[in-house]
Amino acid sequence: MKPGVLLSLLLVCVMTVTGYAQKSPVDETDMAIKGIPRKGQRVTIQLDSKRVDDSWQKQLSEKFGSKFKADKGVYTMDGVVIEDISKTPIRVISKVDATPTGTTVWWSIDLGNAYLSKDATPVQWKSSEKYLKDFARMLYREDLAVQVAEAEKALVSSQNNHMAVISKADAIKKDIEKNKLKKQEIQQQLAANAAELLQYNNLIDMNLKEQEAARADIVNMRVALEAVKDRMNKIE
Repeated sequence: MKPGVLLSLLLVCVMTVTGYAQKSPVDETDMAIKGIPRKGQRVTIQLDSKRVDDSWQKQLSEKFGSKFKADKGVYTMDGVVIEDISKTPIRVISKVDATPTGTTVWWSIDLGNAYLSKDATPVQWKSSEKYLKDFARMLYREDLAVQVAEAEKALVSSQNNHMAVISKADAIKKDIEKNKLKKQEIQQQLAANAAELLQYNNLIDMNLKEQEAARADIVNMRVALEAVKDRMNKIE
């Protein structure tokens, strides 16, 4: 993949995740926990439910330690202090659910003298809303960081592939040059072979003439021999 395409995808990713972070709606909704209806606050996060659930459990368990209890998908914390929401100990019941478009994180907060409510406890409601939205933004940033890392890996892979293609082209060019040199060598060899063949043909022609001369010598020698014999026969 070309770097320009990767950059475009990365920009789309940034815009998408930024849009998600700006759209982390928090609403007031009731939920029945172990058969008991409770008023609570819910944030919608457009990410995988398992990832959200794992991150939510991790944040709560690390922050509240042994006070964090998990029981069949319901998380409770008794006597914990979330200073952004309340300076005094509170009781929290929370649940994470998958939805067709993402995940919801719901919690109900017992402030001691009242339950968290948009109308009854508006100050605490705003603080709690910010807490949930900050959690959502953290997940979106983490998701973006993962996508950036993947895009960087893809870019490095693309660059390496580009260099490999360039190296391949260089190798092909070298092979073409070698082929040209080899062709020249073959042409030179063919020329030398043709000259050598011509020389051999000339030698054959010369040899044929030498054979004719040798045969003529034989005939002449026979004639001379017969003449000598004839003279010898005529001696009385």
